[in-house]
Amino acid sequence: MIKILMLLLIVLIGLCISPWLVGNTGYVYIAAGDYQIETSLVFGIIALIIFYAVFQILEWIVITAINLMLRSRFIPHHWRRRSAKKHTLMGALALAEEDWPAAERAMIKGADNGELPALNLLAAARAAQYQQKIAERDQYLNRAAAQPLAANAVTTTRTRYLLKQGELTLARVELDKLSPTSKSKAPVLKLALELHQAQEDWDALKLLLPILKKRQILDDTQLNELNIATHSALLQAATIKGEEALEQCWQWLPRSERNQSQFLAIYAMGLCRFNRKDQAMKLLSKKLRSSPEPTLLQAIPEITTAQDTEIRKELLKYEVTHENNADYQTCLAKLYQQTRDMKEAKICWQNVCRLEPTKASWLALARIQEQLGEQSNANQSYRQAANL
Repeated sequence: MIKILMLLLIVLIGLCISPWLVGNTGYVYIAAGDYQIETSLVFGIIALIIFYAVFQILEWIVITAINLMLRSRFIPHHWRRRSAKKHTLMGALALAEEDWPAAERAMIKGADNGELPALNLLAAARAAQYQQKIAERDQYLNRAAAQPLAANAVTTTRTRYLLKQGELTLARVELDKLSPTSKSKAPVLKLALELHQAQEDWDALKLLLPILKKRQILDDTQLNELNIATHSALLQAATIKGEEALEQCWQWLPRSERNQSQFLAIYAMGLCRFNRKDQAMKLLSKKLRSSPEPTLLQAIPEITTAQDTEIRKELLKYEVTHENNADYQTCLAKLYQQTRDMKEAKICWQNVCRLEPTKASWLALARIQEQLGEQSNANQSYRQAANL
């Protein structure tokens, strides 16, 4: 409605001023060299408008012709780009469907003219890895490594594939190129953790532990388990190397960890290996006063002999409170066997079989019963062991 009113207003204004324009046509005189042009002002304005319109049309024609020429020149390039996008999409869909042969073919076809060839090549390497095509996989990774900004991604991928392949030494060479630090990405740190564990490189894991804790790669439970496994392995290895190595490894442990029974038990057995049993027994007795933990109870029978009476007195203090503790009862049973007190050993093994029956505990009870002449009971214990 408003547009109609505006058009009507323009028409009315034109009707009003047209007599004035007809009566006052104005005068335009243009002289250029030997040429002279005389015309009315209205005609000059109309001619100027027509000239501008023709100029705009010519400009559009020229620009369109140039664009057509340039576009026709690069048409094959656009076709190849479009084809590469199509193959990349098909390859991505094949990867999602885990159709590895189709994914490999499509990704390679889309790599040469694709916008991000490194991604195509890494995807093709992944498809080749799942097909166990090692040579093709390495070829794709080498091509991807030549692409800008893809070196770290290729090294990480190659390390992971070599680890899965079981080539731990070659995987370590690739991992060393990444030099994992606290500033490394989380996938690199997880890869380093997995590789070090596979190699059982406990020294490297010890250096990696603070980084994993700082970056919160593992939760508290996993970090604690890894810490125990790492330092236990280091202590055991130091025990084999020599007394000096054992002491050095023990002193490297923080004070809080030196008080943990897992490490204390290994250190005590190492001391006994180097004829320092008295020091080991003092450490075990001191720790035993606070709490008879399972690891400690397992180590005591391995270290003590029938002559070690003091530690037996410490253990017997917990006879009432730990009556239903299978580890405690097992430890007492072994200690009674050392002193040839078979009746007490039988009672302890019976408690173990009642609390946490295992094949080993039933067999131990059966042997004790045989020594005591209880052949019928021994046979029943042997049957219980056979049923587990």
